[in-house]
Amino acid sequence: MITSTPPSWAAARLDYALAISRAQNRAALGLYLPVGYPTRTASLDALHLMAQSADVLELGVPSASPHLDGPVIQEAAAQALASGFQMRDLFTAAVELTASSTTALLVMSYWAEIAAYGVDAFAEELVAAGGGGALIPDLPEAAAEHWYKAARKAGLYTVPLIPAHASDAHLAAMGAASSGMVYAPATPGRTGAQRPLSPYLPRLVRRLRVHTGLPVAVGIGISTPAHAAEASGFSDAVVVGSAVIRRMQDRSAAPAAAAAAAARDFAAGVRLAKQAVH
Repeated sequence: MITSTPPSWAAARLDYALAISRAQNRAALGLYLPVGYPTRTASLDALHLMAQSADVLELGVPSASPHLDGPVIQEAAAQALASGFQMRDLFTAAVELTASSTTALLVMSYWAEIAAYGVDAFAEELVAAGGGGALIPDLPEAAAEHWYKAARKAGLYTVPLIPAHASDAHLAAMGAASSGMVYAPATPGRTGAQRPLSPYLPRLVRRLRVHTGLPVAVGIGISTPAHAAEASGFSDAVVVGSAVIRRMQDRSAAPAAAAAAAARDFAAGVRLAKQAVH
């Protein structure tokens, strides 16, 4: 696999979070929120509270065209943009969260937003702010070399979204180009699904471990604490996004408190299942 030499201190926080959860015989809990949703202030309040329960926070860069996301995240991204999100808000959030907690920070962004900001500047500023890595679900093949070079230079991990039906050779190639961990879909399709986890998910996680050698996070479709408990039994990390945003939408008068309550519920979920021996 390709990593920086050595990984940045911010990337090492992800390694530490995964090591701690592994020592506790559970998956790490990752929670996703678009920065700036529902407003800049409420977003920061929610993230600070979520950090009290999460091992990893996945900071979303709002996109005007979040084509791989379902309607919940699409609506949240649109609201964040309408509230005035700028890329500097991402770095500000990362700085504040790094200063106030030991929670590891990753960023989820579509490529267009990174390219518009400047690839090298984005990587350098993300690490300086405390971000340890990035998930770029639509990273174009033509831009991959530029991104990997910038990420390695900065000490960032690059976390790939794995196609559920990828061949063994494809998995090995993605693992060789990636670092930190890999990300597997818990359900087919876009984010926000509210249906049972894929029955093939445990097998996919096993294949990913064999062919990439990296820890495996499971997300996209973790809609209940019971789902989190189920996935915690065989994965290294469980990532929840749309379910947290739904809670915030349902309690629009107190979105930060709703996010905190959701975080506590999902944290309890990952602790319900003892992991099988890998």
